[in-house]
Amino acid sequence: EFMQACWDVEEVQAKGIQHLASFVEDESAFPYLLTCTEVIILAMKTHIDSLDLQVEACTLLLEILSQALEQGVMMALDERVASCLLHTVRKHSENEEFLSMLCTLLMMVSASEVAAENLRKVGIIPDLLSILRRFLHNDKICFSCCAVLWSLAVSENNADQAVLESALPVTSAVLQKHLHNGVVAESACSALWALALQGCLTDSDYEPTAALLLDALRMNPERAVLVKNGCLALASLVRLSETAALAILLDSKGSGTELINDGYHLHFDEPGVAEALCLLMNEMVQYDEVMLNMRSQKMEKLLSEIKLQFPFS
Repeated sequence: EFMQACWDVEEVQAKGIQHLASFVEDESAFPYLLTCTEVIILAMKTHIDSLDLQVEACTLLLEILSQALEQGVMMALDERVASCLLHTVRKHSENEEFLSMLCTLLMMVSASEVAAENLRKVGIIPDLLSILRRFLHNDKICFSCCAVLWSLAVSENNADQAVLESALPVTSAVLQKHLHNGVVAESACSALWALALQGCLTDSDYEPTAALLLDALRMNPERAVLVKNGCLALASLVRLSETAALAILLDSKGSGTELINDGYHLHFDEPGVAEALCLLMNEMVQYDEVMLNMRSQKMEKLLSEIKLQFPFS
């Protein structure tokens, strides 16, 4: 109440945030801290030029949201709050260190469908793409922004087709740059999957995107989530074009069917991976030439193994 009564006094807001931060370690205070998130975000908007206040507020929000996610509490922030966060992103778009925190915050917020929808409505996607282009070298920013992109793009009532189409080159660039970083590559694969689901690719995109996803699978075979999401992204591409299916079979760095085989045998106890691989193969056999090639590669043997491993799924 004191913070709300003195919106325009920066020192009051800063002291209020510091005082609230002192309760973070107290578990019994958590339900009350949850009710303070909007007040903290509005303090950030009101005193947007004060970097110290921005950093302290962002740090506190990260603490509160981390606890919320651990306890399965979703923060459905409204459109006004989403607008405040966008305002902060734009004001500090050159400050790499602060942006890294802010993008992590956006990633946590976008875990809620309602909050993700509100971020999409206020038009944050072009800003995310701009940040990615500027800080392509920063793995933390790339990881967070791709995760937010996935949350926003996967929304069923998406009215941002043109904006999302412009996301493909920069998302591909992130994956290319961070192929050896499993965490970032996993996030970028998820974003590419969402873009493929939304039909954001043109004919000239299918082959290079499929090749890039295959590279991600090759470089990070041990990461089950990446293998699953990479295969789901490939399945979405194959559903749209035979070119993608042929690119998987004829990849210059090695057969995609071998990758499918290896992916299953490495994660044979992961039903999500097996399901994604089956979905990919199911899309591939819709094309006669591809199916004949898969037969010659003895893919029935793999399918029989999967059937034996998951008889009741």
